[in-house]
Amino acid sequence: MSLYLDASAIVPTLVDEGSSPAMRRFLTTATLRLIVSDFTAAEVASAMSRLVRMTLLTGEDAEARLSEFDAWRAAATDAIDFQPSDFRLANIFVRNFDLGLRAPDAVHAAVCRRGGLQLVTLDRGLAAAAEVLDVPAVVP
Repeated sequence: MSLYLDASAIVPTLVDEGSSPAMRRFLTTATLRLIVSDFTAAEVASAMSRLVRMTLLTGEDAEARLSEFDAWRAAATDAIDFQPSDFRLANIFVRNFDLGLRAPDAVHAAVCRRGGLQLVTLDRGLAAAAEVLDVPAVVP
């Protein structure tokens, strides 16, 4: 099994927050193949953009952190492409209102289910929903 990282698992490696040490430790000790989708990469860039808008990072600092992320991603992870069936399954997932999933999180869960991947997320709600959907998940 491989580990699929969502943006919530990656952002703490780029900016210091309470979960940063645990996430960095998890990634340095992971023995399974790491997967980062283009969708996750876009969400990471969006998070950096938000920090710039909030004036918590300068544009130059955000660009530097994204360059570090891009280099790490290229060297240490593999990608997975989404398929139309992932979006159809995500649509089914978000219609299960008891799970409270947003569309982006449902897409992550769907690609993990199709690919037999373990979801790595810091979003406890997503992790709980994933388990209900037969998607193994871990919160480092």
